[in-house]
Amino acid sequence: MNLKLNGKVTVVTGGSKGIGLAVANAFAAEGAFVAIIARDPQGLEQARAQLQASGHNVATYAANLSDAEAASRVIAQIEQDIGPIDILINSAGAARRHVPETLDAAKWRAAMDAKFFPYVHVQDAVLTSMRARAESRPKGATNGIVINIIGTGGKIPNPTHLAGGSANAALMLSTVGLAAHYARYGIRINAISPGATATQRVEQGLSVEAERQGISLEEAYAQGQARIPLGRFGKPEEVADVALFLASPRSSYVVGAVIPVDGGTAAVI
Repeated sequence: MNLKLNGKVTVVTGGSKGIGLAVANAFAAEGAFVAIIARDPQGLEQARAQLQASGHNVATYAANLSDAEAASRVIAQIEQDIGPIDILINSAGAARRHVPETLDAAKWRAAMDAKFFPYVHVQDAVLTSMRARAESRPKGATNGIVINIIGTGGKIPNPTHLAGGSANAALMLSTVGLAAHYARYGIRINAISPGATATQRVEQGLSVEAERQGISLEEAYAQGQARIPLGRFGKPEEVADVALFLASPRSSYVVGAVIPVDGGTAAVI
């Protein structure tokens, strides 16, 4: 199926590992010009090598997206190097999990800095550019796509993920609100809400859950999978497939959606 993404300038934040890397690979395979942003230069080089081994050339940019000025600079640099951004997929940042008794003001604030603000800072910079583009194009044209990847912790409270879940909930609200506003400019904003997906983030979360319950990591892993109706954790590639759909003209009338990719978890809680 031709998703008509060939040549589209696509930015993936958090694109050096996990879901972000799977998204970068999927869009590159569709012929998009992909730029990935991450904080760690070494991780970016590893991601570049992995993608090149799959036959994909991508641009890489190191930036701390919790800094609004750094986010604005890196977006400006990408547009200077490659061209106007057609598609933004936000997947950067992960708030650490904590046993509730250890939460304090610093940890609540750190969760917002780790998850909420990296999305908002990049999104603000990209939307400014997309909005300006809309002024010179015919009414009805698609002037940009934004896809925010936001974990189900934003709607399903987890005792070890309350701070990060609160950041996710804020992202869900802001995504839907901005989508309603920017649709008039031909900019479609949507979100994907993955459940437990087989990445390093899930491993860290299971370690904290094992500590909270006083059980082994293997037991926590088995419990985690047992709570999912499909009986297994998701794959990063399954999230990437939904991102491809939302970025393509096949979803041209989808605006402000928060699509669960969680094996049915949200439906039974």
